[in-house]
Amino acid sequence: MLTATTKITDEKALANAVQRFRERGILLPTFAQQRNPELIPEWVKEKLQHIGLWDLHPLNLFRITWKNEPVEKGGLFGPPNYLEIPRALTGAEARIVALIGNWFPTGAHKVGAAYGCLAPRIVTGGFDPTRHKAVWPSTGNYCRGGAFDSRIMGTEPVAILPEGMSRERFDWLKEVVGAEVIATPGSESNVKEIYDKCWEIRRTRPECVIFNQFEEFGNAAWHYHLTGPAVEEVFGLVKTPASRLAAYISATGSAGTIAAGDYLRTVSPHLKVVASEALQCPTLLMNGFGSHRIEGIGDKHVPWIHNVQNTDVVTAIDDEVPMRLLRLFNEPAGHEFLADAGIGKDWIENLGLLGISGIANILAAIKTARYFEMTEDDILFTVATDSVGLYRSRLGELREERGPYSTLQAARDLECLLGTRTGHLKELAYPDKKAIHNLKYFTWVEQQGKTVEELDRLWHDRNFWPQMFGQVEEWDELIRAFNERTGVRG
Repeated sequence: MLTATTKITDEKALANAVQRFRERGILLPTFAQQRNPELIPEWVKEKLQHIGLWDLHPLNLFRITWKNEPVEKGGLFGPPNYLEIPRALTGAEARIVALIGNWFPTGAHKVGAAYGCLAPRIVTGGFDPTRHKAVWPSTGNYCRGGAFDSRIMGTEPVAILPEGMSRERFDWLKEVVGAEVIATPGSESNVKEIYDKCWEIRRTRPECVIFNQFEEFGNAAWHYHLTGPAVEEVFGLVKTPASRLAAYISATGSAGTIAAGDYLRTVSPHLKVVASEALQCPTLLMNGFGSHRIEGIGDKHVPWIHNVQNTDVVTAIDDEVPMRLLRLFNEPAGHEFLADAGIGKDWIENLGLLGISGIANILAAIKTARYFEMTEDDILFTVATDSVGLYRSRLGELREERGPYSTLQAARDLECLLGTRTGHLKELAYPDKKAIHNLKYFTWVEQQGKTVEELDRLWHDRNFWPQMFGQVEEWDELIRAFNERTGVRG
């Protein structure tokens, strides 16, 4: 059931990994160090001051954290990176805060989810970097993060992603990381085609190990132990004596990021956990299907690692709105209009930190705040997983398709944002959650080799999810033992 284990599975593979890491000077950070960088050895911090954020350097594994200093080179650590969205943009009474993923290596937080999948496999002998290749099936940032992690861990990456994803993803994978890249048919919503390619690789390439983010519990566990506490820490920074941690909103995607809601439920039991998706492909909302442009949230199925019982609300976002706001937030005419509308210059300069899915998450947060009639004492959290840096080509396509951007169009787009309403939102009762969970059968049992007994356990075994999240402490013990064997020091 657990796709990563806390037991040694292959002593020879483990010995090979130890030798590879010793030769290349690779030190693995623990999950605890990624969560609390103050635990990182001083010699590592000293060397990081001379290393760029995106450099393919082994010590950048220690920068897989929400707490990187927001600079391109030489930065160390501080509080988690976040932005509070001005009420002048949300139009909501409640406060909305977004964690910022731009300051991870690769510019997206998925590099952490990939680490959560690969590192436990290495330290238990489940992956031999001297003979295996790591395969990262994804609709975008996960395969980039996985390629980054595996390259600096001394192994060959294979990235699988739909051919319709943004050009920046393909260029970086090929030119910077030197990954083998496999483009599957379709775009954001074509996840099954990715799965089909994975089955083909399993049959024909025995050297390849698949790290499928949609079923890898290391993905969810990383977010539980790092993203959840990062939200908690930021809440402590921005709250007033009357504040409530009211909601956590995440596009479902692989169901990794939304697992932070499981952690936050232990901090704030009355928290609303909200799953967001594209209206053009309303899988959770309506058992629907389709194609959309909110990159990074693959759909048409329910991920195996989604703890549906812990999701309170499903909402869907019309993909046209994030595309319009992408221009408002990044075109010179949009900035000019927002300045005239009273938005501060410092905040306008930060708008580029919001990628398409981050904008969609903010729209979902606004819907949530309005639906539950939240007040200024309520703080809602969401995640901007990446930035506009991964979508410059999309801006160019929009200019070509729609012409130059004007302040008149900016006024219309701001009105569209301020006019966000509560349609296409569903508060989930117990039968609704069970219905969504049951959708897993059609992907995971009929197509992907899971059993009905495993599916039932996800729903009925109350100890399963705490056990799954609890693996991280054992993984950290294994990481420390692995590092002792490699003997890597400063």
